[in-house]
Amino acid sequence: MQVVRTIAEIRAAVAALRAQGKTIGLVPTMGALHEGHLSLVRAAGAACDAVVATIFVNPTQFGPNEDFSKYPRTFEADCDKLTAEKVDLLFAPDTEEMYPAGATTFVAVEPIGDRLDGASRPGHFRGVATVVAKLFNIVAADKAFFGQKDAAQVAVLRRMVRDFNFNLELVVCPIVREPDGLAMSSRNRYLSAEDRERALVLHRALRHMEEKISIGVTSSSELIDIGLGVLAEDPDAKLDYLRIVDPDTLEDLPDVENGALIAVAAGIGPARLIDNVLIPPQ
Repeated sequence: MQVVRTIAEIRAAVAALRAQGKTIGLVPTMGALHEGHLSLVRAAGAACDAVVATIFVNPTQFGPNEDFSKYPRTFEADCDKLTAEKVDLLFAPDTEEMYPAGATTFVAVEPIGDRLDGASRPGHFRGVATVVAKLFNIVAADKAFFGQKDAAQVAVLRRMVRDFNFNLELVVCPIVREPDGLAMSSRNRYLSAEDRERALVLHRALRHMEEKISIGVTSSSELIDIGLGVLAEDPDAKLDYLRIVDPDTLEDLPDVENGALIAVAAGIGPARLIDNVLIPPQ
């Protein structure tokens, strides 16, 4: 695996792959890699001739009181994992490379970017959309791979790809879970053993709502009440949202009859965790 640090280097390396007639799959990450990230790498490897991964902890998507400074950084271990997966290129720029002095241009995908996590974390999706647009422009991949766990991010990026006419396919891969159901996340590292057990309440709430849908409950208000009842089992969980929305617009839906995204976010101990489930048309 070739590790490059500058935009000029990654463009030259991708051009060399293109000259060999290879298709390019892009997997953007912030590092602290886990099996969820590696599932994206494998999907990219299966669909494309060459895989470009990126590691960049993007400062513009963190709020002033969020965890940018303590976000887990495990670069050497990440490189070992990507090498084992036979990634061709790793682009790992520093902040000055991605945001040169005086940079003032940002991408705001509105109003989708102000919903769900965008409402709770003002400016978050502006930072996400900006850095991903830059990576799309720099790498010029054929396909880019993201995880369904970040469902609101997926909706924002899908709209950006459409609106900006990016010449790539955005591929969304299923959530990867621990054996007990916890959605894999780099922020799971923040959890104590007790918090780790408590975090399962998010998945339990979603699973219980799915079970009720399977026996004919379709009303969003009724389903949300059911989910809130499960979440109340942990009175210390700091609920951010539990919503039933259109997966493309993130707007609230009155029912799940035509399909829906059920999304939840909550603070468990020191970590803010998210999870979701896609409901097919009933």
